[in-house]
Amino acid sequence: MARGGTRRQRTTSAEAPAKRRLRAVAGYVSESESGDSGRLIHERIRLGIMSALSVSHSMSFAELKQLLKTTDGNLSKHARKLEDAGYLSCRKKFTQRVPKTEYSLTVKGKRVFARYLAHMEALIQATRGE
Repeated sequence: MARGGTRRQRTTSAEAPAKRRLRAVAGYVSESESGDSGRLIHERIRLGIMSALSVSHSMSFAELKQLLKTTDGNLSKHARKLEDAGYLSCRKKFTQRVPKTEYSLTVKGKRVFARYLAHMEALIQATRGE
């Protein structure tokens, strides 16, 4: 018996990989910069913004709106949340007297999104038993 009168259970070799996968999945929550980073990104429109900007250096408001098939107000609200979290940078300029808003991921945004993707991959592997 171990200290305190409780028995330690030995893990079999078959259980070890499963426990490692679960620890890897749980590690995302305990090691993340802020507890809400995953929740913030996981929403459909914000995930779309982060995904689009991860493969494109920058995109305009109009390009994101068309790609995500959303309204001005909805895109603006979600982009602002990501910007407030420090994941997006927003640059406004004029092209032939027409305002143009350009978005790009910040270094922090790239890092947080990479962690989010690693977490999703760990979940997929854990559910497939890989």
